[in-house]
Amino acid sequence: MMRPRTPASPYLFLRHGSRQVNLKSQKLWKSTSSKESGDQKTYTNTLHLPKTSFPIWSEPLEREEPFRDRTTQQLYRWQSENAKGPLYVLHDGPPYANGNLHMGHALNKILKDIINRYQVLQGRRVSYIPGWDCHGLPIENKALKELDANHRNVSSTEIRQAARQVAVRDMDLQRGEFQQFGIMADWSEGGTYRTLDHDYEIRQLRVFQALVQKGLIYRHYRPVHWSPSSNSALAEAELVYVDDHKSRSVYVKFKLQPNEMSDSLQRVVESLELDDSDPISLLIWTTTPWTLPANMAVAVNPGFEYLLIRRKSHPEQGTIIIGKDRLDGLRHILGETETLGVILGSELLGTGYTHLFHPSGAEVPRILPATFVTSDSGTGLVHMAPAHGAEDYAAFKDAGLLAKLGIICPVDGDGKYTKDILPENTHIGERLIGKEVLYGGTKEIIKILEENHAIIAEERIKHRYPYDWKTKKPIIVRATSQWFANVDAIKDAASNALKSVKFYPEQSRARLEAFVRERSEWCISRQRTWGVPIPALHDAATDEAILSDDSLSHIIAVMEKHGVKHWFDGPVEDFLTPELKNSGRQFRKGTDTVDVWFDSGTSWSLIQALYGVGSIQRQVDICVEGSDQHRGWFQSLLLTSIGSSGEKVPVAPYKALITHGFVLDEKGKKMSKSVGNVISPLTILHGGKDKKKEPAYGADVLRLWAATVEYGKDVSLGPKVLSQALEALRKVRNTVRFLLANLSDGSAVSQTFVPVKINELSLVDRYVMHQLFQLEKRCKEGYESNNFARVVAALTSFANTTLSSLYFDITKDTLYADAPSTLHRRAVMTTFNEILQTIVPILAPIMPHMAEEAHEVLKGQITTKDYEAFSVFTKGWRPVDNVWEDPKLDSQMQALLNVRSGVFELMEQARRQKLMGSSLEASVEIVIPPNDTSSLSQLLRAEENLLKTLFISSDAVLLPNASNRPAKIRY
Repeated sequence: MMRPRTPASPYLFLRHGSRQVNLKSQKLWKSTSSKESGDQKTYTNTLHLPKTSFPIWSEPLEREEPFRDRTTQQLYRWQSENAKGPLYVLHDGPPYANGNLHMGHALNKILKDIINRYQVLQGRRVSYIPGWDCHGLPIENKALKELDANHRNVSSTEIRQAARQVAVRDMDLQRGEFQQFGIMADWSEGGTYRTLDHDYEIRQLRVFQALVQKGLIYRHYRPVHWSPSSNSALAEAELVYVDDHKSRSVYVKFKLQPNEMSDSLQRVVESLELDDSDPISLLIWTTTPWTLPANMAVAVNPGFEYLLIRRKSHPEQGTIIIGKDRLDGLRHILGETETLGVILGSELLGTGYTHLFHPSGAEVPRILPATFVTSDSGTGLVHMAPAHGAEDYAAFKDAGLLAKLGIICPVDGDGKYTKDILPENTHIGERLIGKEVLYGGTKEIIKILEENHAIIAEERIKHRYPYDWKTKKPIIVRATSQWFANVDAIKDAASNALKSVKFYPEQSRARLEAFVRERSEWCISRQRTWGVPIPALHDAATDEAILSDDSLSHIIAVMEKHGVKHWFDGPVEDFLTPELKNSGRQFRKGTDTVDVWFDSGTSWSLIQALYGVGSIQRQVDICVEGSDQHRGWFQSLLLTSIGSSGEKVPVAPYKALITHGFVLDEKGKKMSKSVGNVISPLTILHGGKDKKKEPAYGADVLRLWAATVEYGKDVSLGPKVLSQALEALRKVRNTVRFLLANLSDGSAVSQTFVPVKINELSLVDRYVMHQLFQLEKRCKEGYESNNFARVVAALTSFANTTLSSLYFDITKDTLYADAPSTLHRRAVMTTFNEILQTIVPILAPIMPHMAEEAHEVLKGQITTKDYEAFSVFTKGWRPVDNVWEDPKLDSQMQALLNVRSGVFELMEQARRQKLMGSSLEASVEIVIPPNDTSSLSQLLRAEENLLKTLFISSDAVLLPNASNRPAKIRY
């Protein structure tokens, strides 16, 4: 179409090397009438204005809800029944069925869903079975709270019934919330797994039986991590360490027994000619004064030298023995001292002593050797309470003292002193009985020490201390009878199995390997009512535990028939094998339940049952969980699978692991209700009470945020971050809308449309297709490597730079003004269609609702076979033919874009001086001397017809010499 023009106005020119660019202002004709003339109406009617039913924006619920079921449950069922590609299993780590979802749940499930949706686009059949962890203390405590009861005034049966109701109710709550994130799955009860399901519990018990068959399960009375707040034993994986825990540490004297000294020590003492009334004491230091009543020995390092010293300021305290290397470190406690003698640690061994809490008449405690005694801290002598320390217990065991002396443990499950404490010393015992050892008990112990002049000093310290990760309260170490799994026997096989596992990010490998390598056993028993039982029988008279392959086969068969709850409610006789029934002994059922990590850790058996072949392990393709699962589910899956495997060289239950971080607030702080910085994912979806402060963003914005973060580390979330995600989504949406509108929702490229062949496309068209090829390649690589931030970056860069700033800008005149049959317009429409068909599948795993909406718009206009598919995902991924890859063309186009940038800079300078407005008011003249044969000059000559389109100017020409018309302004 010819456009009327006014006479030429002053021109501008730019010299750059041998080239000169002139800009001439060209005013487009405009009607001077305030009303549109008939000619102008006719002119407007000839424009091909974009039209689409795809709105620029709408409320998230209105926009997403119509596609929710289609792109989640319907899509999952369709691909399960129709996908022809290989099976892809993403195994879901079961979240705890307790309350509303938080941002950690949202990040986790969305990352999984992006992976699954990409696999569907690739034609694979995805198996994704959402699960829930349903047993354990939090649910049990919640049930008790709702019953307004405790373990003492309500039956175990009532607690289990109430706990089941709580778990089922909260699972239903979370199920509905997960679906609002747009998670593709079969969310019916049959499409999910729950650790309280009968079949799941029976499979779990079969795995337990396999471990028993291999001799990996045993029972010991020994110190374990014990949580008074949970009233249960804990595994190492259930601990968190607090770096600033406050303790009262004390330096305490243990008085030597004059007639119980070693020969070497006796000779040293005699050589000093000490007065018989002068006491000799061992000085020990402890951060757990509450363990002193359980003291059974003092450990020294046999290779260290020890000093006999006297405090100059307190000679009445007598002679004190400390490690020689600790003297300087204890100056602030002891003050000036006099060294009386030196003796090797090995020469102190066997020396007997007593202490304030030692029961009269009991075996005399003695000095033992231990290499764990160091000179880094303390006094060089270590107080040993084998009931309250793993190292103490091991040293006692190695010395052969366990069978001879037993273990003193006067602390109950609530963390309180029992009546067994100091039975011969009722005065002290009465002061301690019933007191919590970590609180009132510690305070009373120190008071007793001070009253009896047994304490030299007290220091309050901050140090690293283990806490119960569920209750967030400090634990103790306490000797109890517990069931253990022997990790030592399988950890080499487990470590070897991890070598073939892929880790994302790779540095997370070292963490899981370290957890496995450093673990020797796993305490799998818990003292809880709500859980799967450890089906052990106990002799009523001797408490001997019966746990064998035969007993388990019989017991599991009974539970398979009557339900696992029959263990708790049925008579013990039902569970006795014929041999036990005829033994003449009386039995009782064990009351311990299995660690919930064992519960969820056997979930691989579900995949084995569905897809396994015989005893060969069916590895899942990938598991995706938070970084805390290295010590939890990732590890328990591995250990239970390796431990029960029948293969000579067992493999890990998973091929790949993805680890993501925690969600923090915008300032990088942990979200906490007490701080008031918690952001609920449901609030992001639907908005808060004040929609101005907390607008409704919808699921696709939340998903886009999850895809943009570097999930391998902790990630931040807040209003600013969400606004950025919203803006990014708007740009992508506007790109899709622009394409749809100019394609008339697809009707413009219907069956009658004749696409333009590659050799008929312009340099810019082919450049955009080259960029599209690169985009599809990068995004596929991003999805394959689980680097979703790379996908989003590539997509948004293509939309903003290649399309919005370039291609959309320079083709508007063609789109609006050229006839549909012209080659140039058909070339643009061909390119637009290729772009749309490619980017919608690219964005679909991350923003499925938008992708389904665009697909629905196209489906309504086009009746080709592709669009008979009910979902964008059933069409599949659309690869870009490598015929479009053209690095040479890319280089040429970059050179032209550099010239374009220079021209735009000139135009902007002219605008600032009000010499022009729109770029269409300018005509560009580029001067290239005839003798200039550079590659750029040759490129400009070859693409001269393209330049005015590229510059969005009224004209662009190449001249051998500068125009003779004088320039009013030079650039």
